[in-house]
Amino acid sequence: MPDRAHIAAVIFALTYVVLGFGALRPLRIDRAGATLVGATAMVAFGVLTPQQAVAAVDFHTLALLFGMMIVVANLRLAGFFGWLAGRSLRWAHAPGTLLALVVALSGVLSALFVNDTVCVLLTPVVLETALALGLSPVPLLLAVAMGANVGSVATIVGNPQNMLVASFSGIRYGRFAAALAPVALVGLALTVVLLRLAFRRELAGRSGAGPPVPPGRPLHRGLLVKSLVVTAFLVAALAIGVPPGLAALGAASALLVTRRVKPAKVYAQVDWALLTMFAGLFVVVEGVERAGLAARWLALVDPQQRESLPVFVAVTAVISNLVSNVPAVLVLKGWAARFAEPSHAWLALAMASTLAGNLTLVGSVANLIVVEQARRHARVGFWTYARVGIPLTLLTLALGTLWLLR
Repeated sequence: MPDRAHIAAVIFALTYVVLGFGALRPLRIDRAGATLVGATAMVAFGVLTPQQAVAAVDFHTLALLFGMMIVVANLRLAGFFGWLAGRSLRWAHAPGTLLALVVALSGVLSALFVNDTVCVLLTPVVLETALALGLSPVPLLLAVAMGANVGSVATIVGNPQNMLVASFSGIRYGRFAAALAPVALVGLALTVVLLRLAFRRELAGRSGAGPPVPPGRPLHRGLLVKSLVVTAFLVAALAIGVPPGLAALGAASALLVTRRVKPAKVYAQVDWALLTMFAGLFVVVEGVERAGLAARWLALVDPQQRESLPVFVAVTAVISNLVSNVPAVLVLKGWAARFAEPSHAWLALAMASTLAGNLTLVGSVANLIVVEQARRHARVGFWTYARVGIPLTLLTLALGTLWLLR
């Protein structure tokens, strides 16, 4: 390989080591920092020109992600998520019913909003509810994480990797949802069944009145009404084919024009590190492609298997667990675009990179968010997670692949 390719390979490898492990000891660099350093190195060492680096950043995806963060921030400040969780969980009259409601709530909210944010908001409510009932929190915490992963498959705004796929492929909201919402629904049902089987002892017994749900943030009714109306218009705009980035920025702009909330409170809810990570990844992967590495890696795949959707799904699932799902999408987007029917490949890429997050405890950021938030009150071990995550992932990937092949 020429020197430029060697340099790109080293930068890529070091960047993805941090993405896979979350840090690079003894340094304190995180995922966002690693991608920023990697992007800078691609320019500094001549793999990319500054103009190529800027052009590599997909501002449509960043606009969609930023706009959704603003919408979710307003709903959160209005107290919507806590109120909805509280009202929903009060319907449960038995642990098994409570588990099913948590899976459904996490899945549906994750289809409408970014799944990582849903996990941040639901985990404290679910944890306190389990402790108040004297139940083991573990199955309910897994219900939050796994439900969020599976439910987010349904729409282009469910998670960051879906946003990437929608941006690269041009697949519209309606078509995406029509193709993958059924996979999400079946996956949520499987999640409930497998969790109930794995934790039948912990969920046995008890019935009666609904659980005591801890009080959440007081409702800000004016902001809540405005946020829900804007969210409804956002979903409608996406459904009729308005470019996702434009629709999300339009919704964010409408919510920022207000006398009720200081902009600083909204901006404090934005995950700036995630936006930085995305921007850096775009540049790093562009360097890999410009250096010819992506073409060389694709050449390693048997030519007869390059059009095989099951092989593509399997490779996506493996890479997603090695380096996380967002980087996996960026690495594999070139392969997806080369399919004779690229739309099927793009949908498979979104589905597999998301569902693969349920394979292990470190398979997705959503899992880590739930575990970290609950660590003072409940310990979720690797094998405790895997005994449900492995069969759930294999079943949902198989059914999803068959659905896309129909």
